[in-house]
Amino acid sequence: MQDYIKELEWRGMIHNTTEGVEEQLKTPTVGYLGIDPTADSLHIGHLCGIMMLKHFQNCGHKPIILIGGATGMIGDPSGKSKERNLLDEETIQHNVESLKSQLERFLDFDPEKPNAAEIVNNLDWMKDMSFLQFSREIGKVITVNYMMAKESVKKRIQGVEGEGMSFTEFTYQLLQGYDFLYLHEHRDCRLQIGGSDQWGNITTGIDLIRKTTGDTKSFAITCPLLTKADGTKFGKTEKGNIWLSEKLTSPYEFYNFWMNTSDEEAQKYIKIFTTFSEEEIGISIQEAKEHPEARVCQTELAQYLTHLVHGKENLEKILKAIDLLYTKGSIEDFLDKPKGEQVEMMEFLRTVIPSYEVSINSAETLVDVLSDMTGIFSSRSKAREAITSGSISIFGKPNNDPATAFRSQTSISEKYWLVRFGKKKYHLIIQKPQQPQGVSRHMI
Repeated sequence: MQDYIKELEWRGMIHNTTEGVEEQLKTPTVGYLGIDPTADSLHIGHLCGIMMLKHFQNCGHKPIILIGGATGMIGDPSGKSKERNLLDEETIQHNVESLKSQLERFLDFDPEKPNAAEIVNNLDWMKDMSFLQFSREIGKVITVNYMMAKESVKKRIQGVEGEGMSFTEFTYQLLQGYDFLYLHEHRDCRLQIGGSDQWGNITTGIDLIRKTTGDTKSFAITCPLLTKADGTKFGKTEKGNIWLSEKLTSPYEFYNFWMNTSDEEAQKYIKIFTTFSEEEIGISIQEAKEHPEARVCQTELAQYLTHLVHGKENLEKILKAIDLLYTKGSIEDFLDKPKGEQVEMMEFLRTVIPSYEVSINSAETLVDVLSDMTGIFSSRSKAREAITSGSISIFGKPNNDPATAFRSQTSISEKYWLVRFGKKKYHLIIQKPQQPQGVSRHMI
């Protein structure tokens, strides 16, 4: 048994705990984290809680992920200024199945192991419970005064955040509290993990267990809500959330998010989002301070998480793409590789750099393609100026003649042209497949 609290403390992953949790964790313990299935993918805002569960399992304890199929139909008011849109059961079920496949990348679900991770859905025990039954068994245990004293409720009711709160949202903390009670009674669950904004909901569950069963051995650990170095919300970009699904955020975008973090952020995140040891991280941080230009922490963080979330194959493609685009001499080496490998890389680059699929005939020139056909340059004169100044190269070979036929330039399979403007601006131009000519019925 490793010391779970000590592990979280040096990583900066504890915001608050309830009294007695350290003593409880001296023996194998069942603990859970709740996730509402309001989308069909996790985003990196979920990662702190998930990594807390990963460390929990690594320390010998048993993690449960509760996917809120029931509570997800209501929406947690904590930290929100307005009520969420309610989702139907079919959408919730789709989201639940999608989240399960992502969680399996982080936790060990091998049923042969005593601390195998489990996924449960609170819709399973909520769907058949009537309102009257819930009111009699749960509603009478916790007072309205107690519920209104919670910070997340007070802010909404007093108008500090948003425009009040519906009864549906008001009952959320009771529903989450009942989840803890149910898992306590049916899985001997003693611990709930969550973000610091969940403290009120979690402690409601602890009180519900105590008042209902008389058992005082239930506990809470919360992690701090993360922000970027500039104080803005962690995980948000101009495009929105950074998702774990490659359909919503490409593996390359995911990798670059971590590479683009500041030195201060990377040195904090490498503790939270990896399982590297304290000694290993200490060495990485020291190297980063001595050689900031190497971006050691960013690189280790990006590679670890991309491998974990998107797999070894995607990570290798990303690293090869970065090498191709930004390492001197790599394009020449790439052109000597087998055609199949070249085409595979070009198809991957479609997801990485601006790409244009156009029909290019043998007469069209560099100017035609770079301006009128793709819009890479907003005018023919700007395209001509860039070409004549030597700023344009195709697969590393410059051409300063605007009238040169585009299709005469170096290509892969006469279909892909990798165009560079300046030092780092890349564009991929792809020959659109020719439409088959129709057969005249007079020829049949």
